[in-house]
Amino acid sequence: MATFARFGYRKTSMEEVARAAHISRPGLYFLFSSKETLFRAAVTQALHRDLTAVEQALADGDRPLPERLVEAFDHWAGRYVGPLARDAATVIEDNPGILGEVVEVLPRRFEELITEAITAAAGREEAVRIAQTMISASTGLKHQVGSRESYLERLAVAVGLLVR
Repeated sequence: MATFARFGYRKTSMEEVARAAHISRPGLYFLFSSKETLFRAAVTQALHRDLTAVEQALADGDRPLPERLVEAFDHWAGRYVGPLARDAATVIEDNPGILGEVVEVLPRRFEELITEAITAAAGREEAVRIAQTMISASTGLKHQVGSRESYLERLAVAVGLLVR
């Protein structure tokens, strides 16, 4: 993902990816038949890893809900704040056709997880609106701030306003 983020999808070569992964180009082609297949696998793996971390953060019932929500958003979006990280998110956003349904299914699962966590504190209907508002706030913050720390500080304010 770092190589795709650095050069963009179109300008990234399999040679550059192989060099970054410390394997030969033929070895890379043995694992992935094309750059498209490799890109899809890299993004899918990153998003699944993020969702697993989100699930773990939200499951920690010993911590207050706002704290768990901020951590969940950090795992999902916070790591994509900042210069190189922003480039990775842009590569993903700019190539939805290559990624297929993963760009719809996994973000929808994230929304479901957030909604489920909020439902315990609010009714189901209200939880959906709160979750969607938090996701919108997170998306806006991701593009407004220059650092992960600033993102988390401002997101904590938004979560505090929406979840009591």
